[in-house]
Amino acid sequence: MRIRIVLILLLCLVSCSQKEERTPFSSVTVSNLYQDSISVRAIEIMGNSLAFAANKGVFGTVDLRNGNVRTNVMQEDSLLPEFRAIAHTTTDFFMLSVSNPALLYKTGNKGKMELMYKEEGASVFYDAMQFWNDLEGIAIGDSMDGCLSIIITRDGGETWKKLNCDLLPKAIEGEGAFAASNTNIAIWGNTTWVATTAGRIYFSPDKGKTWNIQTTPIAAEEPTQGIYSMDFYNEKLGIAFGGDYTKPEGDQANKAITFDGGTTWESMANGEEPPYKSCVQFVPNSDGKEMVALGFTGISYTSDQGKHWKKLSNEELYTLRFLNDSVAYAAGKNRIAKLVFK
Repeated sequence: MRIRIVLILLLCLVSCSQKEERTPFSSVTVSNLYQDSISVRAIEIMGNSLAFAANKGVFGTVDLRNGNVRTNVMQEDSLLPEFRAIAHTTTDFFMLSVSNPALLYKTGNKGKMELMYKEEGASVFYDAMQFWNDLEGIAIGDSMDGCLSIIITRDGGETWKKLNCDLLPKAIEGEGAFAASNTNIAIWGNTTWVATTAGRIYFSPDKGKTWNIQTTPIAAEEPTQGIYSMDFYNEKLGIAFGGDYTKPEGDQANKAITFDGGTTWESMANGEEPPYKSCVQFVPNSDGKEMVALGFTGISYTSDQGKHWKKLSNEELYTLRFLNDSVAYAAGKNRIAKLVFK
């Protein structure tokens, strides 16, 4: 009897382990949910909705249950802002325009978006935004006056304060970020990573109070090179993707991985697929082994933590967010789409 019980337990353990094994993706189906003559680079999954903001002042939501789309247009005086950064808390939605003037809006109490922050100047250009929690959030932009532009809120987005340059590392001349997919900022707990055009990462262990620099092997010799996207699976495992959108076939020094929270970064699949991508994301529940990278060069996938990649599709998209471990949503030129990986 005792031997039989042990055998049953062993069979259960084997059965459970087999169920947990994931089959690598071999294909992806792309279905359009929304089409219009706009460019969408910022999306966020908010419960049962996909929020987005784009150029021409357009913003809205897609109901993920029935596909219904609601859109609106934000106009500031005669200006139709171009939005490439959005974020949300449990109660509010935020969107930030890229260039002069930078305009940051928050859902208000009157049923419409309210302007919370405005910054003017010839060099103003904001790239990405995220929140640590319901009260504290961060947005980043290109360097001005010798340092990266970083604004922070500690009161749920009611007020935003720009960090003084004496609190930040000195910027390399022309250093900024690419407003390509709203994935220049990665957050895990209180820890923050900000990727730049110089192939560097600004690192903060304390929600933006102190900063230092992490270096990566990603090429940044040209203004169009650097880190375009970044994601972390946990506080240690992260990936950074770069390249050159003007030479998108290049696959040298355009991707890197860290296993120690960014203290060290090492080159990954150098000289191999994939080339330039504007967004990379870990696949949920994959133990950090699976990632998807996409851009106008198509959709690529790895199941061995970036050692080898394969192209799944030629579909041109800019930004990606996973709903679960097989369904994601993406956006790009003139559309928002649902991606089903199999």
